[in-house]
Amino acid sequence: MSEADIIREIFAPLTAEAPGADDLRDDAALLEKGYVVTKDLMVAGVHFLPKDPLDLVARKLLRVNLSDLAAKGAKPVGYVLGCVWPAGTKREAIELFAKGLHEDQETYRMALYGGDTVVHRTKTAPLTLSATFFGTPPRTGVTRRSGASPGDDLYVSGVIGDAGLGLAALKKEIKVTPVDKASLASRYHLPEPRLSFGAAIAGLATATIDVSDGLIADAKQLADASGLHAQIEAIAIPRSSAAAVWIAAQKNRWRALAQLSSFGDDYELLFSAPPSMRRSVTVAAKASRTDVARIGTLSKGEGVSLLDDRNQEIAVPKLGFDHFK
Repeated sequence: MSEADIIREIFAPLTAEAPGADDLRDDAALLEKGYVVTKDLMVAGVHFLPKDPLDLVARKLLRVNLSDLAAKGAKPVGYVLGCVWPAGTKREAIELFAKGLHEDQETYRMALYGGDTVVHRTKTAPLTLSATFFGTPPRTGVTRRSGASPGDDLYVSGVIGDAGLGLAALKKEIKVTPVDKASLASRYHLPEPRLSFGAAIAGLATATIDVSDGLIADAKQLADASGLHAQIEAIAIPRSSAAAVWIAAQKNRWRALAQLSSFGDDYELLFSAPPSMRRSVTVAAKASRTDVARIGTLSKGEGVSLLDDRNQEIAVPKLGFDHFK
């Protein structure tokens, strides 16, 4: 049983009377009144470390939801919030959390519209957070995951794998320089939702998804939604200087690139577009001041493959993160 199986087989049938929900094949829905809506949960010990500063936790909660809106090219309006605090949580902790919310509300020009806050009965219960976001769609309309065609190029914004390396560094699972640790940890704590870029490629992209579970896993989700096969060139995957140093220290370069591409929490935009749009994609990237890389293609078939410089498939032990595996 996987997370995708549960969504498709158990919850998707409940959306039969809500065409804008697209059978839960996407991370956001289009309401009849014209709003794009999305929801994400975060739990201590799963999505963030229990000792992470609460202002950073608050900002990450907002940003992972904003990333879903970015994938639809939507402009954020506001959100409703749910908090379940461990027993004994002090007022100062909640105030620090609210400080983080306020900081990113100012940055992204949105507001809190309501919600609920309750307390666990025990101190050992994890802090559990939920946010439901609303945004306005672009004039060109919302781009789904399912609109790609054979022959489309596959692109991704930013760099891949830094958040996963940041988490590993924070947990002392890998050794990196203090400078690289700070950079990588920042990518884990504070992902950058690509709102301006998402809006810029609306009308150019044929399918979009944000990279939350890992590049390979999310490429498979995008390809599956369109009934296609995703082919990714490992050498083309964009990576930071810190990630390049980590890869160089590994025994097998291709295995390291596969691992990097399976890390979650990048929150970059992965999208497809026809070859005729290559110049337009470049212009959109420059206009929004966003780095973008063409990393592969979509073709007839199913699944996803990661290829080395000899066009041979690289074994990928784990595609990405799955809550139920």
